[in-house]
Amino acid sequence: MAQLFKKHLIQILLGLAITCVFVGHAARVYQIPLVSVIDAFIYDARLRLTMPGGVDPRVVILDIDEKSLAEGGRWPWSRDRMAALLDRLFDHYRIAALGFDVVFAEPDDSSGLKSLEALAQNDLRGEAAYRAALGRLRGTLDYDRRFAEAMAGRPVVLGYYFTNMSTALTSGQLPAPVLPAGTFAGHSLGITTWNGFGANLPAFQQKAASGGHFVPLIDFDGISRRVPLLVEYQGAYYEALSLAMVRLLLGMPPVTPVFAGDGGDYAGLEWLDLKTPRGDVRIPVDEAASALIPYRGPPGSFTYLSIADALHGRLPVEALRDKIVLVGTTTPGLMDLRATPVASTYPGVEIHANLIAGMLDGSLKMKPAYVLGAEVLTVLVCGLALSLLLPFFSPMKASLLALGALVAVAGSNFSFWQSGLLIPLAATLLLLLALYALSMSWGYFVESRSKRQFTELFGQYVPPELVDEMARDPERYSMEGQNRELTVLFSDVRSFTTISEGLDPKELSHLMNEYLGAMTAVIRRNRGTLDKYIGDAIMAFWGAPVADAEHARHAVLTALEMQRELRRLDAPFRARGWPELHIGVGINTGTMTVGDMGSPVRKAYTVMGDAVNLGSRLEGITKQYGVGILVGETTREQVPDVVFRELDRVRVKGKDAPVAIYEPLGPAGELDRATLDALKLWQQALRAYRAQAWDEADVHLYNLLREAPDCRLYRLYAERVAHCRQHPPGEGWDGVTTFETK
Repeated sequence: MAQLFKKHLIQILLGLAITCVFVGHAARVYQIPLVSVIDAFIYDARLRLTMPGGVDPRVVILDIDEKSLAEGGRWPWSRDRMAALLDRLFDHYRIAALGFDVVFAEPDDSSGLKSLEALAQNDLRGEAAYRAALGRLRGTLDYDRRFAEAMAGRPVVLGYYFTNMSTALTSGQLPAPVLPAGTFAGHSLGITTWNGFGANLPAFQQKAASGGHFVPLIDFDGISRRVPLLVEYQGAYYEALSLAMVRLLLGMPPVTPVFAGDGGDYAGLEWLDLKTPRGDVRIPVDEAASALIPYRGPPGSFTYLSIADALHGRLPVEALRDKIVLVGTTTPGLMDLRATPVASTYPGVEIHANLIAGMLDGSLKMKPAYVLGAEVLTVLVCGLALSLLLPFFSPMKASLLALGALVAVAGSNFSFWQSGLLIPLAATLLLLLALYALSMSWGYFVESRSKRQFTELFGQYVPPELVDEMARDPERYSMEGQNRELTVLFSDVRSFTTISEGLDPKELSHLMNEYLGAMTAVIRRNRGTLDKYIGDAIMAFWGAPVADAEHARHAVLTALEMQRELRRLDAPFRARGWPELHIGVGINTGTMTVGDMGSPVRKAYTVMGDAVNLGSRLEGITKQYGVGILVGETTREQVPDVVFRELDRVRVKGKDAPVAIYEPLGPAGELDRATLDALKLWQQALRAYRAQAWDEADVHLYNLLREAPDCRLYRLYAERVAHCRQHPPGEGWDGVTTFETK
C-alpha cells in the first residue's frame, strides 16, 4: 500500500492543493468570482423550482398604478386625499394593518394655507372677520395635520430609506430604534451600516404606530435576494418595514437577538425572537441580520388593487376586510422595480409582502453563521476523500465515485434546502468536478494485481471464484483493519474429547480431515470466508473481504447445509468404524473489526469484536437446549425467508444486555405440516411461560412431549415450569436465562 501510495503521490498532492483553494473560498478568506456566480445561479434555480406559487390572500397591495395616476394626478397626492384613504381603509374596509412603501418627506402646501396665513400676518385684508374665518378653516386646510391625525391610534407603519453617501444627508424623523446601541457588543457581526436616511415628516412618524426601512440588499449581480431586518445607524438598530408590520400584527413584541450556543464570544446570530402571548415567533437571519426573501412566485403572487378604487370605495368590502395592506407602486416612472431571482423587473412592494407572509408562515430559509463551518467541512471532506481515493480507482470506478459524490452532495444539499436550511453548494460541486477532471486528465491506469497475489493473500480464506472476482477489481479490497457489519459462524463437535480417546491418532486425523473438508466445502459453496480451525472447531464469516448484502442469509443456509452434510457422512463413517458426529453451530450478525491481524511472526485475516464473542457463546449453549443451531436476533431479522423457532432470551457471560436466540428450522415453504403445527404449539407454550401462566404452559408442553418425548428443549421448559410453580419468580421477572459460563 505504501508503494502504491507513493506511485500516486503527485496526483494526490495536486488534488489536495485544489481542495485548499476551494476551502479558502468556503472559509471566506477570499472569494472566487466564478464560484460566487454559480452559487447565485444555484440559489435562484432552487428558489424557482420550489416556490409554492399561487396567490396569498392575507396581504393586499394597493397599487399606485397608471389608472390611479390618471384619476388623481401625479404622485404624491395631497395629504387630505391620503387622510381620506386611511379613513376609508380603516372605517369602511376594516383592514388589519397598513404599511407604506413610500415616504412622506415634504410638507403639503397644496391647500394654499400658507398663502392665506401670510395674508393674515401682513394684515393686507385688515379685517378681524378674515382672521376668524381663517381660524375656522385652518383645521380643514392643514392637510398634513389631517393626515397625521388620520394615522393616530391606527395600525399604520411608515416606510423610509437609508443611504450611504460620502456626505451624510438626513431628512425627516426616524422612528425609535428597535434595539439600542451596544446590543451586539462583543459580537463581530456584519450588520449593514448606513450614514444617512430619508424619512417621513416628524408629525407623521410621531402619529404612526411604527416605521421600517424598505431598502433590500443588492447582491454583486444586481439581484435582490435578501433584506436586512436590522440595520445600524449611529450605533442604534432599526428594523425593516416587513419586520415592523409583523411586530405590529403580533402586538409589538420586543425583538430579541438569539445566538448559537447562548451567545458568548461566538458571533453566530441565528434568529430574531418575538415573544408573544401565543408563543415565540422565530425569524431566521444570517450573520448580517438579513433575511432571505421567500418569493412565492413571479410578480402577482399577491392581490393587486388600484389605490384609486380603494379611495373611492369601488371595491367590495370583502376584498380588504382583515387584510394586511401595503401601499406601493408598479408604475415604472416611480422607480420601485427591482431585479430578483424570479423576474428581472419585480415590484419592490411585493418583496415586503413576501417577507411578511414568510415571517407569519415561518417559511423563511435559514442561513445561520454555522453554515460557513458546514460548507468548509463539506468541501474539506469531499476534497480529502476524492483526492485520496480517485488515484487508486480505474476510470470507470472513478467516474462512478465522482458521480455518486455529486449526487450525494447535491441531494443532501437539496434536502437541507427543503427543510429550510441554505448551505452554499457551488464550491463543493466545482471541487468535485475539478478533482474528477484531474483524475481523468492524469491518465492513470493502475494495473490490476495478479491473480497469484490475490491467491496468496486471500486464497486460503475465500473460495476461488471469489478470488477471481476480487482480482478483476483489486483496488476495492484490502487486508487493512476496518469496521463492517458481518455475520460470523462457529461450529464445534459435541463430545470431541470422548471421540478422540476412542480412536488412534491416525484414525482421528483421517476422521477430522474428512469432517473438516466436508464442512469447509459447504462454507465455500455459500461464499463464506474460512477464518480458522481451532482443533475440531470451525470459524467462518460472511461479508468480507467481498461485500455480501445477504451475509446473514448465507451463513444460516450454510449452517443448515452443514447439518445435512453431517448426516450424509454417517454412512461412510460407520463403514469405517467411526462414531457418528454431532455439532453445535452458533451464528451472530453485527459490527465487527475485520482485517489482517497478528504479530510480525504470524498474521491472519480474521474478525474481532463483541458480536464475534456472542456468536461463540451461542455455539456454546446449543447443547443446553438440545438444538444444532442457534442464531442471534440480528441475524434472524435479516433472514425473512427462513422459518425460525424462538428458544429463549438469554444473558451470556460477558454481556449484560439480554438477547433473543432462535433455531432456524428451514427455508419457508419447505417445512412439513407437522413441523409447522409443532412450531405453533411451541410458540403458545413460550408465551404462556413468559406470562407465568404455568397451567397453560404445562398443557402445551405435555402435548409437545407426547409427540417428541426425547426433545431436550421441551423437557427443559417442563422442568422450568415445575420449578417456577414451587418458586414463583414474581412480577419483576423478565424471563431471561443467565449463563455464567462460556
